[in-house]
Amino acid sequence: MTADVWLPIPPDEIEGLPEGPAYRFWDGAEEFPADPADCVFYVVPYMKPSEVGVRPLPRMSSVRVVQTLSAGTDHVEPGLEHLPPGVQLCNARGVHEASTGELTLALILASLRGIPDLVRAQDREEWLGGFRPALADKNVLIVGYGSIGAAIEDRLAPFEVARVARVARSERTTARGPVHPLTDLPSLLPEADVVVLSTPLTEATRGLVGADFLARMKDGALLVNVARGPVVDTKALLAELERGRIIAALDVTDPEPLPPGHPLWHAPGVLISPHVGGPTSAFLPRAKRLLVDQLRRFVNREPLANVILTTGTTGP
Repeated sequence: MTADVWLPIPPDEIEGLPEGPAYRFWDGAEEFPADPADCVFYVVPYMKPSEVGVRPLPRMSSVRVVQTLSAGTDHVEPGLEHLPPGVQLCNARGVHEASTGELTLALILASLRGIPDLVRAQDREEWLGGFRPALADKNVLIVGYGSIGAAIEDRLAPFEVARVARVARSERTTARGPVHPLTDLPSLLPEADVVVLSTPLTEATRGLVGADFLARMKDGALLVNVARGPVVDTKALLAELERGRIIAALDVTDPEPLPPGHPLWHAPGVLISPHVGGPTSAFLPRAKRLLVDQLRRFVNREPLANVILTTGTTGP
């Protein structure tokens, strides 16, 4: 038996991989690169459907680490039931903050300043002037204040926003100020001009943004979702968009990909990007650094970073 590491990036393109394991390249192809039973460290192919990433898991009887290259791990978790106890699931904290933070600001600014309308007017050769909302002096609420939420606030800092409120699963204090628990949302939502969703998809956050959540948002507020589509109840969001009471910028949707003919495509006041928060030129350098660091830790029997959970236990 060999100690195999499955990588979705060709190993000869990653400088600094530690010696010892046998590195196998697998990016979701129909044929496996080797016997899955020999894999001890599995890096899940990036931007592939959930069924692709979990396909080898039932045969990975020796695996000790499952590493995603995404911030979320919800697409892999259904396959963990096939694994033995003690397998560590790690996410890609540190890889997507820059790209997702950039896209979040782009969506906010494009929505507030009406960039989609201006592009359509350009196509018509129409000079579409007039006043538009600015991000300056707005109250922003970030729901999901992990590393990506913090990166979004970093990028908000130069824009002279009036206030940033932060919400996460548990209450805590940061250098920038308090992080409120989810239970504080009812009192925070009515004050927010921009609500940014950057929370992981869990049983607690699935459908979090439903009719009650949306009803508490102020008239004219902007909802930005760079989290996961099922965090938002699509039917409830459509009802508010069609009333024209709020606007939205969505990098993720439910369903996803959004099929042709779906009413979200043409709902008033919505800007849609096709889940492009992570895949930019910033991805590969950061992903490679993460893999080298994690594999060095693994080979040297040091604690891994970014452990989300360990199979057979109730927590990391």
